[in-house]
Amino acid sequence: MIKKYIVLIGIIIGTLLLILSTFYYPGGTSENVNAQGYDWANNYISNLLSPFAVNGEENMARPIAIFGASFLTSSFGIFFLNFSNRIKIKSASLVIKYLGIMATIFGFITVVPAMHDIMVALSSILTLLIFFYITVIVLKSKLTAMKIVSIVFLMTFYLGAFMYFSRFQLEYMPMMQKVIFVMKITWVLSLEYLTDKDDFAQITK
Repeated sequence: MIKKYIVLIGIIIGTLLLILSTFYYPGGTSENVNAQGYDWANNYISNLLSPFAVNGEENMARPIAIFGASFLTSSFGIFFLNFSNRIKIKSASLVIKYLGIMATIFGFITVVPAMHDIMVALSSILTLLIFFYITVIVLKSKLTAMKIVSIVFLMTFYLGAFMYFSRFQLEYMPMMQKVIFVMKITWVLSLEYLTDKDDFAQITK
């Protein structure tokens, strides 16, 4: 039973820990260094993982946020492995599995301050590729509703990546990050628990 719901359990625990950590964040945003507490509209999730808050104070949220991020990263990694085993196209399965493992490893390393930016960039690139492969597989299936959800999510994720890497409209990036976070969780849980191997059995090329 636990094995079946390990992805769900991990995501719930990870999300709750991240939410809990926001109550311990001292304050400060790129817009207002003197802001008090965590500002959902202007603080990044990564602010919770930094040793020091934007206002310069020691970040008491960091230990809780690290555990939260670790649970989420592990859960997404398990999802990649599970999904790769549902499809018959070996090349796509291997891409999803091994790039998923690499993205998971990079995700763990993002909690190291000196490595954060480069690991976020690398894990984002790998995740973009993985999600593209998964979306292509979904589009070849008969899962009409999931096709729509996948396209909307992928477009939103790509827009977020464009904003991040091009530095375009960065003032909206903290909110975009949260939107992508919620959509990613919804998409992953939908694929994990509302589809099975039979849904992709007819896809062989």
